[in-house]
Order: sequence, then C-alpha cells, then structure tokens
Amino acid sequence: MSFLEKISTVHLDVLKEVGNIGAGNAATALSTLLNKKIDMRVPKVRVVSFDEMMEMAGGPENIVASVFLRIEGDAPGSMFFVLSLEQASTFIQQMTGDSQFSFAKPPYDEIAMSALQELGNILSGSYLSSLSDFTKLDLYPSVPALSIDMVGAIISFGLIELSQVSDFAIVIDTALDDDDYNGPKSVKGHFFLLPDPDSFEIIFQALGVTENE
Repeated sequence: MSFLEKISTVHLDVLKEVGNIGAGNAATALSTLLNKKIDMRVPKVRVVSFDEMMEMAGGPENIVASVFLRIEGDAPGSMFFVLSLEQASTFIQQMTGDSQFSFAKPPYDEIAMSALQELGNILSGSYLSSLSDFTKLDLYPSVPALSIDMVGAIISFGLIELSQVSDFAIVIDTALDDDDYNGPKSVKGHFFLLPDPDSFEIIFQALGVTENE
C-alpha cells in the first residue's frame, strides 16, 4: 500500500479544517479590501490526479483566471488558485470601480490585472499561512504569477518538471458567497496544492499521518 493510499477521511478532515481556517482569513481580508461582506467556505477536500484536477476546473480547454506560486521551505510545492472569468471580472470591477471591465477584449488593463493578482496573493497567502500554522512547517510563497489562459496550459506550465515524478494534487474546493454577485449565489473556486513528491509525506506526517497508519 502506498503512502497516499493510507490517507483516510480523518486526514482529509484535518486538511478541510486547514482550508476552513484559510478561507476565514481570506474572507476577512477580502471583506476589508472590498468594504463588503464576503463569506468563504470549504465544502470538500480531495486528493486527485492531474487529469481529475483539470476536469474540476472545467476541462483543459476552459479559459480561467489563475494565480500560481511556488512554495519554498520545509515542504516545497506548487499552488494554484483557479477562478471563473465571470467571478474574476466581478472582483476586478469591485476592486477598481471600473464597472465596464470584462475579459472579452484583450489586452487587459494593467490596473485590473494588478488588482486580480493582489486578490490571488491574499487568497493563496491565507491558505498557505493556515497550512503553515497547522503543520508547524516553515512555508514561504514566491511572488504569485497571474494567468488568463486555458486550464491545461496553466497547469502544464506550472508542472513541467513536477509532472515527471508526481501524479497527485490536494484540492481544496472553495465556495465564495458574495451578497452583490449577480450570478449563482455560491461561486466555486479551487485551490490546487501540489506538494513536490517528497513533500507529500512531510505534510501528512506533520498533520498526524504516520507510516504505521
């Protein structure tokens, strides 16, 4: 039995709690930034394959807004935050006051892209801080890189080296509830946490998973 196969629902519940704390911190930061109430919840945490990860984000050809960063420190890895263009547009409009902004006509306004990158910085930083606090591991984010592209291209770019040696990602589903959002009441985003191969074991052992379980 592989180490990953030993991961139980209890261990995933611990990761879900990590996600909930991160979501709470992110919601507080977003509420302050936008001067409005934002609620974030984590309905589910899973360990999935790369192919499943891309399907969860709408398929490899679906165009999304994504923030990618590398994690350095005790457990190196990669992190993606993926958001639909519709919700990303809504956040940009709220952050910049430009009610006409859309992703329909590139190139996109630099101020809008800076706002979206800052949003991604807040969200990913909140989750990474939560994971670091829970595991007591020293984890440091790189400067986030923003992309507007197909899911397959975004994921592939971030995983050119990692894909040769690892097949799994930790997915923290995120539901954002925004009182002023005109689309569906609950908007889905995804955090994809892809520990480097050796880091998977480090993270789960820090969360209480041992080789004997």
